[in-house]
Amino acid sequence: MKRLAMLTALVAFSATTQAAPETYVIDNSQTSSQFSFNYLGISNQTHTFDKVSGKVVFDPVSKTASAEVNIDASSVNTGHNVLNNQLQTAAFFDTANYPSITFKSKQMTLDGEQTSMSGELTIKGVSKPVTLAISDFQCAQDPTFKVASCGANATVTVKRSDFNMGKFTFLASNEITLNLAIKAVKMPSYIQLASRETGK
Repeated sequence: MKRLAMLTALVAFSATTQAAPETYVIDNSQTSSQFSFNYLGISNQTHTFDKVSGKVVFDPVSKTASAEVNIDASSVNTGHNVLNNQLQTAAFFDTANYPSITFKSKQMTLDGEQTSMSGELTIKGVSKPVTLAISDFQCAQDPTFKVASCGANATVTVKRSDFNMGKFTFLASNEITLNLAIKAVKMPSYIQLASRETGK
């Protein structure tokens, strides 16, 4: 009887500690991607990318997470078509050959006062290790859409010259700050939400 009780306890403990990580799909409609730089040394400019996709994998037991983020570089939006087109040329993002900006993390640990996520940022075909500062990470039931969601803000500053984008520094600073405000929806809930939006 004791052996049976111990075996039952071990199985229960194993099921608890080996709970499967949960996958959340990035909701582009509620996610924003921005990049900021100094223009002519007199003002800071902030522009956006309109299309962001990817996923966040969150383990609630170990309180760790990882992420894959894909930014459509051709969706750059400055509010001016001429500038949008210039930023897509070979001197900058070269979207004809490198349509995506990607970030793939190794792991994020949520414990501690300062949360960060390390991984590889790839721009214009060049990959560099970076560490994103993470703030406001939380998972909860969205009261509006009634779906399980996770959200976070992520920031990193890089040098565009490190990614073969170092031209025209007399106009725009070499240092660029990337900001992501992500909302991701738990996989089954995301499918339900997408079905609702398409009326299926």
